[in-house]
Amino acid sequence: MALRLSFYGGAGKVTGSNFLIEGARGKVLVDCGIEQGADFCEACVYGPFPYDAAAIDALVITHAHLDHVGRIPKLVKDGFRGKIFMTPPTKDIAELILRDSVSILEKDAERRGTIPLYGEEDVAAAFSLIETLAYHTEKEVAPGLSAYLRNSGHILGSASVRIKDEEGVTLALTGDIGNSPSPLLPDWEPVPDADALVMESVYGDRLHPPQKERAPLLRSVLKEALLKGGAVLIPAFSLERTQLMLYELSNFFAAGELPNVPVFLDSPLAIHVTEAYEKWGPTYFKGAAEEEIKREKSLFEFPFLNETLSRRESQEIEKIPNPKIIIAGAGMSHGGRIGLWEEKYLSDPSTTLVIVGYQAPGSPGRRLAEGARSVRLNGHEVRNRAKVEILEGWSAHADRDGLLRFAEAALSGKRTKAIFTAVGEPSAERFLAQRIHDYLGARAIVPELGTTWKITKDSVEKA
Repeated sequence: MALRLSFYGGAGKVTGSNFLIEGARGKVLVDCGIEQGADFCEACVYGPFPYDAAAIDALVITHAHLDHVGRIPKLVKDGFRGKIFMTPPTKDIAELILRDSVSILEKDAERRGTIPLYGEEDVAAAFSLIETLAYHTEKEVAPGLSAYLRNSGHILGSASVRIKDEEGVTLALTGDIGNSPSPLLPDWEPVPDADALVMESVYGDRLHPPQKERAPLLRSVLKEALLKGGAVLIPAFSLERTQLMLYELSNFFAAGELPNVPVFLDSPLAIHVTEAYEKWGPTYFKGAAEEEIKREKSLFEFPFLNETLSRRESQEIEKIPNPKIIIAGAGMSHGGRIGLWEEKYLSDPSTTLVIVGYQAPGSPGRRLAEGARSVRLNGHEVRNRAKVEILEGWSAHADRDGLLRFAEAALSGKRTKAIFTAVGEPSAERFLAQRIHDYLGARAIVPELGTTWKITKDSVEKA
């Protein structure tokens, strides 16, 4: 018996994860994400899937980021009627993410002169098909195929997925691998029982600064920025990065390490995701964070925090004199309210822009990180005179060495015959594959988009 693995997204690209696994009787998709940033391809997003959506038996989701869930409603719209499996926190967060995306996609379609990718009714239809699956539970998800989830330590509820057929042939896909240890989440769990492994490689060719340095550096950057008397802008991904920023800010203010200035969480999505973190944290956080919740009730609230849900509340922020801190989405400055604040404040030299996450090639955030003195926001060319601080240590992705440790842990099971390096820029995928070969003596494959591979207990070969 054999499994067939097809790369229909996430090969040679950071975003748009979409993998098809076929057994003797069943078909399972892992992730159904949308392409973003420089990866964006109109035909890849708006065009038909390269397979019959109605013939897929099940979809298993690794985590709730849009580049892993963003085309689920289109899959349902195109005929998928199977079950969708994900962890309970992922279900709550994915629903927030997808409902938020509807209006964004409507605006994008209007700009492109196309019909929207999907609507509210398609999101509702998708969520009627969801069945939650806990970590460490073997579950038959399609005829002859079972799924088993492990914590990947990336964001709340994130999981690696191991698919097994009736003869015991196994394939594992990591989704995104966490930058462990995290202040909030358990460390990623190794996957030693797969005949083949598909692993992400976003930071496959780069190192993060040492973890012990990131909170002191953030504190130092914020302190210096606030002393300048300007606005501090933090384009933060609504999911995970925002919660980490709130957690650290709460600690800084409680210790008297920053001046008492107003902090605005100016993102309805981030506010609602933080509520989901509050809900699931006592069950899914690491032990130390769970104990902290018992003592303090909340890890994310502090006296100077203002949550601005409505547009009217957001507009009132402008009336508050500087210095102030504004945390807003989108994380790559490619939309959302952060673009409005950047348009207003980037031309002021007292402004500090703090970049705390991955910036995809082609995104406004990437251009700012690379030193652009002007950037196009909301259809306007905006002069950039702000100080730009790049704090890469806050990424929720494992870095080059973390990924190598993950690969080494997988190979310790003496079962894995090949590791595919995917979900990364081509240079990062190739670099990580070379390191796996050179340092671990293992077979590493950089897959091409659209290719299919045959996996057995004895071999991994191109179909």
